[in-house]
Amino acid sequence: MSAETGPDMTDGSDEHVRRVRLPADRRTPAAARALVRSVLAEADLEELLNEALLLTTELSTNAVEHARTELDIEVAADGTGLTVTVSDFAVGPVDELVVGVRNDTEDITEVAERGRGLLLVDHFASRWGTTYLPTGKGVWFRLDRHGAVPPTRPAGVAEAHAPLNGAGGQGDEAEHGAPSAAAMSELMQTSPDPYAEDPLPEFATGLVTRLAEMVGAAGGVVRLDRGDGQGTQVLGRYGRQPRNDNELIRVPLAVHRPYAGELELDAAPSAYARPLALLAAERLSLHLENDRLRRADVRRSAWLTFLAEASELLAQSLDVELTMALIPQLVVPRLGQWCAVHTTDEWGRLRLAASSHADESVLPHLHKVLQETGPESIQARLREASRSASQVPLGAPMEGFAVPLIARGQRLGTLAVGRHQRHRHDPDEVAVLEDVARRAALAIENARIHAERRRVAQTLQQSLLPPVLPVVEGIGFAAEYVPTGDHAEVGGDFYDVLPLPDGRWLVVIGDVSGKGVQAAAVTGLVRDVIRVLAGDGKPLPEVLGRLNETLVERGGGRYCTLAMAAVEPGRGGQLDVALHLAGHDRPVLLRGGGGATFVGTGGTALGLLDSIATPTAEVPLGPGDALIFYTDGVTERRRGRELFGTERLRDAAAPLAGYSADVVAARLRATAIGFSVEAPRDDIALLVLRNDAL
Repeated sequence: MSAETGPDMTDGSDEHVRRVRLPADRRTPAAARALVRSVLAEADLEELLNEALLLTTELSTNAVEHARTELDIEVAADGTGLTVTVSDFAVGPVDELVVGVRNDTEDITEVAERGRGLLLVDHFASRWGTTYLPTGKGVWFRLDRHGAVPPTRPAGVAEAHAPLNGAGGQGDEAEHGAPSAAAMSELMQTSPDPYAEDPLPEFATGLVTRLAEMVGAAGGVVRLDRGDGQGTQVLGRYGRQPRNDNELIRVPLAVHRPYAGELELDAAPSAYARPLALLAAERLSLHLENDRLRRADVRRSAWLTFLAEASELLAQSLDVELTMALIPQLVVPRLGQWCAVHTTDEWGRLRLAASSHADESVLPHLHKVLQETGPESIQARLREASRSASQVPLGAPMEGFAVPLIARGQRLGTLAVGRHQRHRHDPDEVAVLEDVARRAALAIENARIHAERRRVAQTLQQSLLPPVLPVVEGIGFAAEYVPTGDHAEVGGDFYDVLPLPDGRWLVVIGDVSGKGVQAAAVTGLVRDVIRVLAGDGKPLPEVLGRLNETLVERGGGRYCTLAMAAVEPGRGGQLDVALHLAGHDRPVLLRGGGGATFVGTGGTALGLLDSIATPTAEVPLGPGDALIFYTDGVTERRRGRELFGTERLRDAAAPLAGYSADVVAARLRATAIGFSVEAPRDDIALLVLRNDAL
C-alpha cells in the first residue's frame, strides 16, 4: 500500500454524498447501515446493497470496538458505484485493522480474531484503502457496479486491491468457492423466529447448513448443554456426523454458565472456513445468550409465582399439624425427590412431623433412614443444621441437604430435601428452598401461636360458663353454646343457673359487648356480681341496679344485655317465673300443647345509664311449657344479607312442643347453624327452661 490521504471520487452531477458523525455506541453500525441504504436508494444502486451493508457493518463495528471515539461516516455514490469512508479520532496507526500480507505460515486463527473485518473488505470491495489525518485515521472501500469502468484515482491514494489470500483478484476467489456477499449478509443477519415454540433448533440447523455449504464442509453440528440436567444435546445438524479429528473445526460457543456448547465442522481449515465458523458461532452465541436470559427470567418469574402460591397456602392454615403436612407436598417433586419436616420438642430433640417422596413405595425406607442414629447419619446432620442454623449437605443414601426452620429467632426444626433424580440442585433452587423454609417456619410458628391462643380462649370461655346445669325435680334445664368462628377469640355471651336462698332458682343469660380478653373480664365481673348479690338474698331489681352501677364504674365503656328469671313451683304443677329483661331480646314461650309466642317487657341495658328500668313480667309455665332464652348470635346469624331473626326462631320452636329441654335446645342450635354455610360471626347461646311436671 502507498501512503495516500483518502479514496478517489469522480466528479459528476449525479453524485450523492452524505456525511454524519456518530457516537461510539452499539447502535452506531445500525445507523451507518441506514445511511448507506438511503444513499443507495437515491442513486439507484440497490444491486450493491448486500455487499455495502456487510462491509459498512464490519468497519463501523471495528472502529467502535477499537477506537472508542466518535466516528465520521461519509457515503458517496455516483453512476458507477459507491464509496464509504469510516474515520475515527484515535491517535496512532490502524493496528487492529491491518491484516498483513498473505504467506504460507500465517495463522488463520489470528487473522480471524484480529482482521476478519478487512478480510471481508478485501474480498468483496473493488478497492479499499486507509486514510491518515492529523485528527485521526480511517478506512474506506469502493464498490463498483458490475461491468462498470472504475474511475481513475489520483496519485497518492492509499489503496489495497490485492486479495489477502493471495489467490488473485476477486473473480479468482469466486472460482475457488469463496462465499458470495449475499450469502455472507444472510449469514450475518438471520435471526430465529421469535414466535416459534423453541426457535433455536431450527435457527441453528439453518445456520450450520448455510455455513457448511459456504465452506464446502461434509457435515456440521451444534451441541449445547443448558445445565438443566439433560446433558449435552444436539441443537442443529447438517450432513454427516463429524468423525475425523484432524479435519474438524471446533469453535466453542461464547455463552455464560450454565450454558456450554460448541460448533463443529467436518471441513479442512482454509482461509475462510475457520473465520466464517467463528462468525457463525458468535451469531449463534448471541441468540443463545438471549435464550439463557429469557429462560432465566421465565424461571425466576415461575419461582416467584410458586413462592407466592406457597405463602398463600401456608397462610390459610392455622393448624400446626396441617401446616407441617402441607410443606412436603409443596416441595415434592418440584424441588426434590423427597422432603421431611422435623420439629424440635421442648428438650431440643428432633421429631419427624411430616414427609413425602415422589415414589410412595420408598417412604418406608425413607422413614427408616431418617430414624437411624450415628455420627454420619442423617439424624446427626439434621441436628447439626438445627444447632448451627445453617444449610448442611446430606450424604448417601438419601443425598440432599437440610435447611433450619427458624422464625422470630426461634429454632423450630429442620427441612430436609433430597436431590433431584437426574441432577443436583442449582443455585436458584437452593435459594427458593431456603425461602420456602423461612416461610414454612413462619407459618408453623403462627399456627403454634394461634393454637396457644385458642387453648387460652377456650379455657377462659369455659371458666365463664357453668360446667354442668343443676338437676332439679320437675324443672328441666338445657343449654347450647357455639363459639364464634375464630376460636382464638373469647366471646361475651354467658349463661348461668344458680339456687337462691329462698328456694327459688335463678336463670340468667347475657351478652357483654365486644370480644376478647377485656370482654371476658367484664363477663366474669357480671357473673360474679350476680352470684354474690343473689346469694345474699337481694331482690332481683336491686341486683340489676347494683350491677348497672358496677358496670358504669368499672366496665371500661362496655355494656351488657341481660335476661334474668326467678323460678319457683306454683299451684297445680305450675311454675311461676318472674322475668326481668335489661335490654335483652324477649324469650320465646313454647306451650306444651302447641304454639309459640314472645313474652316479657323490654328494659334498659346495663352499663349505659346511671339509672335503669327493668319491669317485672310474671310468666306462668304449665306442665310441658318451656321458656327459650337466646343471645343475638342466634337472631343475627347471616346468610348473605338475610338474618335468621326472631320470627324464624319462634317458627322453628313451634314444632318442638312436647319435647324435652335438651331436645329443644339441640334442635334450635342445629337450625341456627344450618341457616348459613359460614362460620358463626358471633357466639351462639341458647338456654331452655321447661316445666317437666307430669
